[in-house]
Amino acid sequence: MTNTPEHVDSAARHLVAARRAGVAGPLLPDDCRPDDIETALAIQRRVAELLDEPIGGWKCSVPPPERVVVAPIFASTIRASGAPFPVVADATNAANAAIVRIEPEIAFVLDRDLPPRDPPYGEDDVRGAIREVRLVLEVLGCRYADPSRATVPELLADGQFNQGLCVGPVVRDGLSATLDTIALAFEGGVNRSIDGHHPDGHPLKPLLWLVNFLASRGESVRAGQIVTTGSYAGAIDVPLRQRLTVRFGELGSLAVELVT
Repeated sequence: MTNTPEHVDSAARHLVAARRAGVAGPLLPDDCRPDDIETALAIQRRVAELLDEPIGGWKCSVPPPERVVVAPIFASTIRASGAPFPVVADATNAANAAIVRIEPEIAFVLDRDLPPRDPPYGEDDVRGAIREVRLVLEVLGCRYADPSRATVPELLADGQFNQGLCVGPVVRDGLSATLDTIALAFEGGVNRSIDGHHPDGHPLKPLLWLVNFLASRGESVRAGQIVTTGSYAGAIDVPLRQRLTVRFGELGSLAVELVT
């Protein structure tokens, strides 16, 4: 695809239609399918413009070479734990449509903007801008009915499988807590224990990467936004309409019921 405003707009409108319908649909048409990171990010931005919705947060991971793992999370899809959480059932699991995938993560709420600057931000700069550390569950979803056939830029354009974010309690003394490994326990709709490990070694690493990545593009992580940083246990299949409690070791727990 040629990165023209018309092609970017066409791809974004395709994705917005799927979001508004609440039903996963076909892959992007050939003539507007992105073939590079910059075009995929342009489509992300255009989706946000067309939805005319505030960006309430970000998802990110430290990317492997020649990849980018970043996506905005729209404010309307960020909800507190404890109440029913509306979702679109997992269209990627045709054998059981009453399933949604979640990822247990640690997220950071920013206390102030981190605008573009020179030199790049260091870890102490980013630590000093954090208001809260939170337990969260990222709720996964895709606007493509068959994401296994989607290209890497196509998945990036769609927001890296983000459907929403369930926000749990503040972690007391979170910046001094042990966050590289967490003993996870699931009870209710799923019953299992997992020795969780952060995929980047520590959740501050992807946050620092995101701050500098956005700054390098003239953008900012802003005060009040929440940044989620990667799953400690991969993706977990969760049944709909069953209450689930997830304990994050000694850090605390959150409960949620996913509903359509």
